[in-house]
Parts: sequence; structure tokens; C-alpha cells
Amino acid sequence: MSDSTGDDASLYQRLRGVFGIAAVVDHFSDALIQNPIVGQDSENPALRQWHRESLDRLPGLKFQRTLWVCQASGGPFKFSPTKPGAKELGLEEAHREFQISPEEFDEVAAELGRSLDHFKVPKREKDEVLAAFAAHKDEVTEGYRAAHAGNIPAGAGRR
Repeated sequence: MSDSTGDDASLYQRLRGVFGIAAVVDHFSDALIQNPIVGQDSENPALRQWHRESLDRLPGLKFQRTLWVCQASGGPFKFSPTKPGAKELGLEEAHREFQISPEEFDEVAAELGRSLDHFKVPKREKDEVLAAFAAHKDEVTEGYRAAHAGNIPAGAGRR
């Protein structure tokens, strides 16, 4: 999937721009629905409900995810969140109500890795995409930590 551009090319360029990114996001988003840990059969009731009852929002979510990756990878598109976070690419507000556990976040990251592998994204680019995603783990899991404050040790998963 990676472009043959030089070492000085941005991650966005090396991922083949918006079209390459959109292909990965499309595959990734569809795979999440079927994922037993974070999809329609998740033990997390909020994730399960979203994947069963809100799929009419999936095309817009794919668009938003594509914009997010484009901006995070140095592309020319600007992510405009429906629920802005504290930082420019902040994700805490959009994810708080889902109470996503650290374990669930890690499974979403693994699913993203599998989608990058599906498109044969080279290791360097895959690692950079996953690092950009991992940088937001605390934001995405903020709702879980707040809901379970005092009940779990920091960094523990749902199980």
C-alpha cells in the first residue's frame, strides 16, 4: 500500500493519501462491528448497543476517522470532531460514554493493525499509525477510568 515516495515524505504521502487511508479506515470500521471484544457482541453494553443500533451513523464515522488519520499523518485535511476534546485531535468527549476499557482500546488497536496488514502497509508506516492511535489511549479510556474510579487499579482491563 505504501507509496514509493522518499524518506522525507510525510506519513500521509507514504499511506497514499486520502484514498489509501480511506481504504484502511473502511476495512477497519467494518471489522470492528464483527470483533467479539469491541463489536456487536461485546461485553461492554455501550459498544454492543452502538454496533447493533447505530450503524446508520457508520458512513459518517468512517468519514470522521479518515479525516482524523489524514490530519494525524500530516495530510491537508482537518478533522472536525462532533464532540471536540481538550486537544486538537482529542478523542475523550466522543468516547467517554462508551466507557472503553484499556483492554478494549488495545483490541481496537489490534484490529487497526490487522487492517493495515490487510493492505500490506509496510512496518514503518504501520508502526507510525499505531503510535499515533496509541497516543490517545488515555483520552479514549477516560470514561472507563472515571466510571470505575477507586474500583480498579490504573491500567487494568474490564475482565
